[in-house]
Amino acid sequence: MRYSPEAGSAGFGVEVLSFERLRRMDRARRRERPQRPDFHVLALVRSGRGRQVADFVDHPLGERSVVWIRPGVVHRWAEVDGVDGPLVLFEPEVLAGAVGVAEAAGVAGAAGVAAFGASCWQVDQEDWGLVLAGVEHLAREHAAAVAREEPFSRALLGHLLAALLLRAGPPEALRPSAAAGDREVFRRYRAAVEEGFARRHHVADYARELGCTVRTLTRASRAASGLGAKRFLDERILLEAERLLAHTDLPLARCAERVGFDDAANFAAFFRRLAGESPGRWREAAAGR
Repeated sequence: MRYSPEAGSAGFGVEVLSFERLRRMDRARRRERPQRPDFHVLALVRSGRGRQVADFVDHPLGERSVVWIRPGVVHRWAEVDGVDGPLVLFEPEVLAGAVGVAEAAGVAGAAGVAAFGASCWQVDQEDWGLVLAGVEHLAREHAAAVAREEPFSRALLGHLLAALLLRAGPPEALRPSAAAGDREVFRRYRAAVEEGFARRHHVADYARELGCTVRTLTRASRAASGLGAKRFLDERILLEAERLLAHTDLPLARCAERVGFDDAANFAAFFRRLAGESPGRWREAAAGR
């Protein structure tokens, strides 16, 4: 699913909608079928209860729930007919434009590219008013930019978005417990894995690329993510395989090729070892979820 802003919003790469408006725009209820957007969706539940499924994990929604759907995630809105609140749709470039200008924006940007980042959590009551104020400010500045674009409009929207993401969470990504050195090593490793997991399946290749040892990568990965470097890489390959199996009708052999396996039998063995069942059986089960 590609980002398709409303007329007048094009060029900014960000807009603020609502669940009520989403329902009006989606009379065919496509929201209830699996989607894989190439943009971010940040949803804030102001009232009501519902469910959302992201990468095959079911999340209950209630007041003060936050949902962050990152590009590439397979997700669907399961039950949101009674949910109210704002949704922020934005392209990755909007946040990337703010990264590097301030440390805070960099932290928000790092959370935005985390393949295993949290998809749903709840904001504390004392922070909730600030979160809603942040999204309202973003919506007002977006409306002002659409009405009369100024030279600083895009930069302003990017910084307001970064501030909103920092205030809204996710807690474990924005308040890391790993030491600064390990966080930096893991940040570089995670970026390298995201770029190369479909071609390179050996941690030693990434260690050489990053100029460190496998042991260093393993320590940093475990400190920052709770997974060793090899397990982190394998889980990223598995996640992409699951997304392809659930969201496409590609034959298993083509899915195997897309995640770097020349031999379908090796892919099946890898998948079974990590997921506990064959790719074909997993696809059948996913179709019924």
